[in-house]
Amino acid sequence: MARGGQRQMPPGHNQPQEDAQPRGVGSGFILTQDGMIMTNAHVVEGADEVLVTLTDKREFKAKIIGADKRSDVAVVKIEATGLPAVKVGDVSRLKVGEWVMAIGSPFGLENTVTAGIVSAKQRDTGDYLPFIQTDVAINPGNSGGPLINMRGEVARSHRGAN
Repeated sequence: MARGGQRQMPPGHNQPQEDAQPRGVGSGFILTQDGMIMTNAHVVEGADEVLVTLTDKREFKAKIIGADKRSDVAVVKIEATGLPAVKVGDVSRLKVGEWVMAIGSPFGLENTVTAGIVSAKQRDTGDYLPFIQTDVAINPGNSGGPLINMRGEVARSHRGAN
């Protein structure tokens, strides 16, 4: 996903663009077959244009539907149909010690999967809503991508590593 001048965000990964405009990158995941995509609010914050690149390299301009800074969640919409949507799991079923995976594009490296365990649930820093702490490697470009449980369900979007 791209923002600012542009933000390049592919659901699950990103692809930096070569131009003189300021930009940021992040990841996201497809919620619905008709193009609703979840990412982090800080990924699209301040964007005058958001570009989404899918894993098949198709690119779309996205409209920001909504964003919430406290939960650091945003939803964008692209004009597409028949997209492969994720299955969203019940976060209350996650257990400390359970294995999870993060998918994203750290440092622009597309389709990167890292794994780790849930270290704690309901961590509260006061800045955001309580979050899930993991030891999964998360780096710039991962923000907004899915945290997936071993049942193949999205447990939550990940953030951090700004």
